[in-house]
Amino acid sequence: MGYIKGEERNQTILFPESIDDYISDDNSARVIDEYVKQLDMEELGFKKAVCSSTGRPPYDPKDMLKLYLYGYLNRIRSSRRLEHEAARNIEVIWLLKKLKPDFKTIADFRKDNKRALKAGFRNFTKLCNGWGLFGKELVAIDGSKFRACNSKKNNYNAKKLERHIKYIDEKIDAYLQEMEAEDQAESFDRKPSAEEINKRLQELRDRKKKCEDFQEQLVETGDNEVSTTDPDARQMSNNNNGLDLSYNVQTTVDAKHKLVADFKVTCNPNDLGELDNMALRAKRLFGGQAFEVLADKGYYAAEDLKKCVANHITPYVSKQSRGNRTGDKEYLLERFTYDAERNLYICPAGKELVYIRERKKNDKVIGYEYSNRTACRACKDRERCTTSDRGRLICRHIDQDFLDEIDLQTKLNKDKYKQRQMIIEHVFGTIKRTWGAYYFLTKKKFSVQGELSLSFLAYNLRRVINILGVKEMLARLRERRKLILAY
Repeated sequence: MGYIKGEERNQTILFPESIDDYISDDNSARVIDEYVKQLDMEELGFKKAVCSSTGRPPYDPKDMLKLYLYGYLNRIRSSRRLEHEAARNIEVIWLLKKLKPDFKTIADFRKDNKRALKAGFRNFTKLCNGWGLFGKELVAIDGSKFRACNSKKNNYNAKKLERHIKYIDEKIDAYLQEMEAEDQAESFDRKPSAEEINKRLQELRDRKKKCEDFQEQLVETGDNEVSTTDPDARQMSNNNNGLDLSYNVQTTVDAKHKLVADFKVTCNPNDLGELDNMALRAKRLFGGQAFEVLADKGYYAAEDLKKCVANHITPYVSKQSRGNRTGDKEYLLERFTYDAERNLYICPAGKELVYIRERKKNDKVIGYEYSNRTACRACKDRERCTTSDRGRLICRHIDQDFLDEIDLQTKLNKDKYKQRQMIIEHVFGTIKRTWGAYYFLTKKKFSVQGELSLSFLAYNLRRVINILGVKEMLARLRERRKLILAY
């Protein structure tokens, strides 16, 4: 018995007479083609959406967007790799009708249409909203670090610059001493010539001048660091890899189908101050209706929570636990009981900590301090509670009564709060792990936002395909096209 054999390569007809026969009816490329075909590229702000009457004809921005969407759905983000796919991938050949743009043209499309790509993402969220795919009742908000196109070597802070300048000064002194020693004594060993040493000295002086310029820049701008490759990138902590040059991507995900409703790129290494901002943006997208929001303890800030409540947004946010220097869990702040009637705290050992003064910051009251030095001095558990010679000091936040209400509200809705990770971590897992888009290819915040628009648009597109199926989605898109044409 022989093997299964293929067709002869030299025969006249090997492929079907139509390339369309190679693209199955349930291929996601058909969805990309149908969706992009209906877009008004001029309204979205894409460059070259209207052809010039003179000059060389450009590529249709619809074709370029199709190529990028296909690439991001299939882990292909590089312009050079997309160029190769246009020549060898039968799905891309079908999608672009055998067009073969070069990598520079492909890269320029992403570079020149940053704002339009964000508008494209918004357009698809409106389409999903029209199809009833957003529940608009419960959302999760979280931030994730995406690595920037900037190495640690090209990032400088005040301490690093001082260390570099000190090292350069030591090297300059060493070279000068070497020149003096060479003048005073002859040696048969090969040593750098005076010309080589002067050249090296000039290189070191140039490096020192560069570091001093960076120091002046930090003083003028008030920033903590400066990045040379991507000026907007900042050093941020990453749970998996320690410190890295990154952007913090704030994302809002609707609970119904785990679709991304909104996102924002920030240079802030933490999430404080973003809860109310992202929640209010989501409210505008949802037509102003009230909803509930889930967030982790990184968003636990009284001012942000108060703004959410004032705008009829119900927050469920995990409480931040405050430790003590001794590390004894029995004497954490949560173990101290507040007596509202007497305005004092009772510690786990039964001692009373009374009000002593207000705590201020920039002439503004931010809390109230409670202490009892006499009781702490005689307490047998003092070493378990505090390392201070003055005894334990507790500061009660000025909005602690409000925060207690939020804590109780979150505790009573614990089952709902547990959905947070299932709702939003799936998005980051798919984009960063499955698709490998954990780092940016572009530089500067505005460009990064355009690149991220493609990732989230591709994610939402994949989710809707999985929810509705290719055939159902194509049917809805074609029906929508008929309505547009009729209008």
